[in-house]
Amino acid sequence: MIEHHIDIPSADGAMNSFVVHPEEGGPFPVVLFYMDAPGKREELHDMARRLAAVGYFVVLPNLYYRRSRDFRVIERTEAALAEMFGLMATLNAATTVCDTQAMLQFVDAQPQADDRRIGAVGYCMSGPFVMWAAAAFPERLACIASIHGANMVSEQPDSPHRMAPKVRCESYFACAEIDKWASPADIQQLQAALEASGTPHRIEWYPGAEHGFVFPQRGAIYNRAAAERHWERLFRLFERRLRRR
Repeated sequence: MIEHHIDIPSADGAMNSFVVHPEEGGPFPVVLFYMDAPGKREELHDMARRLAAVGYFVVLPNLYYRRSRDFRVIERTEAALAEMFGLMATLNAATTVCDTQAMLQFVDAQPQADDRRIGAVGYCMSGPFVMWAAAAFPERLACIASIHGANMVSEQPDSPHRMAPKVRCESYFACAEIDKWASPADIQQLQAALEASGTPHRIEWYPGAEHGFVFPQRGAIYNRAAAERHWERLFRLFERRLRRR
């Protein structure tokens, strides 16, 4: 595979990103990979490689680039988590639209990327981001997936669940049974909004799984069976919406 560590220009600065795609056979459908809160790191690079290995052009940006080019949680100390939550607070719907616009402009210029076939996946904190991206760019995104997405329902006007009427593409939501960031009541409200909007979607609960279950480096939280199920669901979604013409 071909890998690049590059800066993608955005309206807010240079967004350092990891880009990976197969060596031959393009142009490839695009997957925009929105990171989780602990930052862009090798664990996520490996996940991007897994997507690329089955035929996708994957873009994984550091969404904290406005404040830090290299933040990542190595050990979950009180200081590291405090810094992480501070960085998380700098991201919102507006920054997501800015960063997504930058990624779309980037892939539009890449000969190995098929800019007519674009999907997105977000993990944990970026579950809302894929909703904001799909709502802002309904003509560009063919599908989105939110994996144990956090804070999918709020009282704010731009709450992810309020974006449902603007989301035209198929969406998939993998929900951990044990997740303080996504209660059953919140997911029920999200589902009601999706059903009312008529947007194609699937919400799936992962029994016994905890928030963060897909990440191998989360120790006891990692749930291999659930993680592999999420991969199977992602591959099916992307195959259906990005590869079949």
